[in-house]
Amino acid sequence: MQKRRLKMSAIKEKSLKYNLHSWSAQGNLNPKVITKAEGIYFWDEEGKKYYDMSAQLVNSNLGHGNKAIVNAIKDQAEKIPFIGPGFAIDVRSDAAEAIVEASGLEGAKVFFTNAGAESNENAIKIAKQYTGRWKIFSQYRCYHGSSAGAGMLTGEPRHFANEPGPAGFIKYDGPYAYRAPKACKFETEDDVADFYLELLTNQVKYEGPESVAAIFLETVVGSNGILVPPAKYVTGVRDLCTKYGIMMVCDEVMAGWYRTGTCFAFQNFGIKPDLVTFAKGATCGYVPLGGVIVSEPIAKYFDDHKMMCGLTYSAHPMGCAAAVATINEYKNLNIAENVKKQGKVLGELLEDLNKKHACVGEVRYIGLFSAFELVKDKATKEPIVGFNDDPDGLMAKIVGMLVKEGFWTYSHENMIIVAPPLIITEEELREAMAILDKVLDSVDNMIK
Repeated sequence: MQKRRLKMSAIKEKSLKYNLHSWSAQGNLNPKVITKAEGIYFWDEEGKKYYDMSAQLVNSNLGHGNKAIVNAIKDQAEKIPFIGPGFAIDVRSDAAEAIVEASGLEGAKVFFTNAGAESNENAIKIAKQYTGRWKIFSQYRCYHGSSAGAGMLTGEPRHFANEPGPAGFIKYDGPYAYRAPKACKFETEDDVADFYLELLTNQVKYEGPESVAAIFLETVVGSNGILVPPAKYVTGVRDLCTKYGIMMVCDEVMAGWYRTGTCFAFQNFGIKPDLVTFAKGATCGYVPLGGVIVSEPIAKYFDDHKMMCGLTYSAHPMGCAAAVATINEYKNLNIAENVKKQGKVLGELLEDLNKKHACVGEVRYIGLFSAFELVKDKATKEPIVGFNDDPDGLMAKIVGMLVKEGFWTYSHENMIIVAPPLIITEEELREAMAILDKVLDSVDNMIK
């Protein structure tokens, strides 16, 4: 046992010596050494088990160690591990076909990328090429990636490092009724939709619709708080885009692949986007793969216009093989039904936490995609200070308490994300949420 601990300590030491870790001051890091992962759990070097209640980065939708995906990658590695993106091979065709069929966008095609940020980068380029316009709208309180273009789409502090950036990126306020201006008095979801649609419509008019190539939105905002838009808002954005010839781009990198109950989140709202970006749950992170689903009119445009997009690893064979296996597993395991069933349980548990705990300001959820805001006072909605403002503050302590109890997730500002693997059972869900309930008891005492 002593030799084992020494070996694992060396792993951590080497990591800190050679790896740069994202979104972190490197001198403060103490990464856990993970030795095993299975189902909805993973274990550290001390043998401690964690409920993976954020599905890692909301991408391990089918949990850890799915044999069908692993075997598909092995088989492809032995057959053709890599061939350039200009060649046609079976898994590329099969993956694109399966993705288009899952989207319900008849006549669409797929441009494959390596990850979500690249998907959004290429959606920007496709929208600009197709429309001949140059302005791109995206929401405040959104995350589309951290690369040059995707980072400028991002509407929260993680985009600051990309500034000043290229011209043409315009931010707008998306629906967030809980933090709306105090003067707003919303009685219905339609009132929320009408208010935010008016804001967006006015911005488009003042920017000049003829210059706007695309309006991007996370169909359901992810890490910035699981902001579920009113149905009228989503259909209103679709109508606005149609009216002015603007491309509606739904970022489904996090919300896609049954996270919200339907294969893609936009399917909850009965609309058809012009472009859909995806990654994460397409392979559940087993190997990298992302892409852009391009609707039929745009796809046909590129029949006689050169598409100025390209990546060495576009449609990587092992990524495509993993995607085919993953999509088959969603069906074989009846994931849509499990999300519907467990999502109902999760919603009920979250509402109970909201009623019970003084520190919970609001809970938001759809399917197995949820978050809750931590506040010092329910009446004033004063938030508990988040990591960005105070890395040694109360939010950091709360996340640390959850981790100590074996509940693994992450926070953003004053919000805690709860988005477990989609294979979770009711028993596992209730066990994990009991841990959360216990920790929130302590938080209630902290804010008194």
